Amino acid sequence: MSDLTHFNAAGDAHMVDVGEKNSTRRIAVAEGVITMLPETLALIDNGQHKKGDVLGIARIAAIMAAKKTPDIIPLCHPIALTHVDVRLQSNGVDHVHCEVTTETVGVTGVEMEALTAVQAALLTIYDMCKAVDRGMEMGGVRLIHKSGGKSGNWQREITD
Repeated sequence: MSDLTHFNAAGDAHMVDVGEKNSTRRIAVAEGVITMLPETLALIDNGQHKKGDVLGIARIAAIMAAKKTPDIIPLCHPIALTHVDVRLQSNGVDHVHCEVTTETVGVTGVEMEALTAVQAALLTIYDMCKAVDRGMEMGGVRLIHKSGGKSGNWQREITD
């Protein structure tokens, strides 16, 4: 494992200097799941939720969160995202799976934007459905792929 880059020689937190890095196409994919009662998922799947299109609003929340990541994560660089793709998929039983792909051409990666977007989508689903199901659980949020930059490609080995 490499050194933690967000600390200087004195051990103080700092924003990493990316000024000398090469600009490359960078992609990150993250995922997560929100589990709920079957009745709650049925409301979402059948478009019967009183608050409207739950997954549509969660998709917009994810895109907005990806764009605002440096406002939320203190040492995250502001970057120009070139693409954000949000896929929300109901399993028809008890959960919604969220997968977000973020892309940029730049000097730093987009992993934090993808992870933040997943969390925002899941939190939005929770917020919209909490009146009918406070027991929902969010989990499994993780990076599953990244490409570009000096470190190149990384792919999670999925065993589940």
